[in-house]
Amino acid sequence: MHGGAHWRQALWILAAMTVVRLALGVVVPLFPDETYYWDWSRQLAGGYFDHPPVIAFLIAGGTALLGDTPIGVRLLPILAGTAGGFALIRTTCHLAGPSAARYASVVFAVIPLSAAGLVLATPDAPLLAGIAWTLYAVVRALDEPIGSATSTRWWMIAGLAIGIAMASKFTGAFIPVGLVLGFAWHRPLRARLLERGPWIAVGIASLVMVPVLLWNSQHEWIAFTYQLGHALAPTARGTWYNRELELVGGQAALLSPILFVLVMAAIVRELRAPREHSHFALAAISAFCLAFFVYSAIGKGVSANWPAIAWLPGIILLGAAREGQRTAWERRGAWLSAVLVVPLLVHVVMPYVPLPPRRDQVNKAYGWDQVALSVDSARRAIEEARGLPAGSVAVAANRYQDASMLAYHMPGRPAIPALNLGGRPNQYEIWPNLTRTPQPGLTLLLVLELPREGVPGPIRRLTAHFDSITAGDLIPLKRGEVELGHRRLWVLTGWDGVWPDPRTPIFPP
Repeated sequence: MHGGAHWRQALWILAAMTVVRLALGVVVPLFPDETYYWDWSRQLAGGYFDHPPVIAFLIAGGTALLGDTPIGVRLLPILAGTAGGFALIRTTCHLAGPSAARYASVVFAVIPLSAAGLVLATPDAPLLAGIAWTLYAVVRALDEPIGSATSTRWWMIAGLAIGIAMASKFTGAFIPVGLVLGFAWHRPLRARLLERGPWIAVGIASLVMVPVLLWNSQHEWIAFTYQLGHALAPTARGTWYNRELELVGGQAALLSPILFVLVMAAIVRELRAPREHSHFALAAISAFCLAFFVYSAIGKGVSANWPAIAWLPGIILLGAAREGQRTAWERRGAWLSAVLVVPLLVHVVMPYVPLPPRRDQVNKAYGWDQVALSVDSARRAIEEARGLPAGSVAVAANRYQDASMLAYHMPGRPAIPALNLGGRPNQYEIWPNLTRTPQPGLTLLLVLELPREGVPGPIRRLTAHFDSITAGDLIPLKRGEVELGHRRLWVLTGWDGVWPDPRTPIFPP
């Protein structure tokens, strides 16, 4: 079935978008989350505070090939996204033929979820790749007789793929849960729960997850508890219906409005009257993932990228809805998405939309090269003025984003800790650094955001623990000639060796 002009066109579309993403990966500076994961790659482990480790290993592989450059950091995550796209169109082709695969490749190419999102070195790239190959293997297994050797082999591949997905991001576990619920609900699929293949897949996935489980067992299961709280802990901000509307709006933006409606319709259609058992299985996975995040949004805001796992089976179902000519709305949906995403990609490289600097998310990647040079120069000046040995003045930031950007851009790429005073916990609280190792008498150069008013909260907390705290230079963050923000340097001398609890409230001022 894989052949002919339509299949070749599907592959060319996938290849063309890979080239586009690689080109963007070369010219766009790294974003703070990317430098955070890059910092992980310098200390490879079986897990990290925020996520499992696959993204760190991918970055380590890319930088080993191309150095600590933006494309070195992004190379393997981008290729992982392409591998996921190939699995997606191959699944669609298997279900409905090359013409359907071509449409699925167009959709995958033009939706912002993949066109822009898969440029970045984040856990989403290997997560989506692992899920896409899981879906392909499950569909192939469901085509085989129950209990057959061929079915078992496909289940084994599915177990390996979903293990990689879960070792990328814990939300990969939603896929097998949705599949099991689908099997239990759909009578013709219930017998699949009794064959050995799915349980062998569970065993293989569990083996893949052993390093993650071991690391977490040694760190009080911190990644699991953090992510559960991150997804489900209620927040007092906003109302539940506003959060639900934001969830819907975010997903419509990820897919583009028309494709969002079409994919949702395809999922509902296959739940109500599935063309094949495998169609129902894919729809059940999508429905469960979406239902979980709808429930989560009742008590807490849901980031737009979290439900992205639901759309891979949905795109397959939309592509497989017909083998030949697409409907007018399906064509319009693809064109609208392309019309929306092309200007977005152009703006990433050459900003032309007159957004306020702080509202343009792309600006988060800019200005840190000059800030890092200024910080390094200030550190050397302090050491020379006080007759201190080179490298004896510690540099730190309060937020993990600032710490990782400084670590990436400073000469020599030193380890820069994040103090996390008043901020959310993260990996910097686990690694050995000055916050965990008393160094009485230490001189610290601290890089902080400007508060809305008054003295920054971290400085208020640290006043009791240093002999002297002095405000230093104000350094602008700039993109070209446009100022994006500022960072203030603070010089703290004479540390008493005691560190304040980062979770203690800052107030009263």
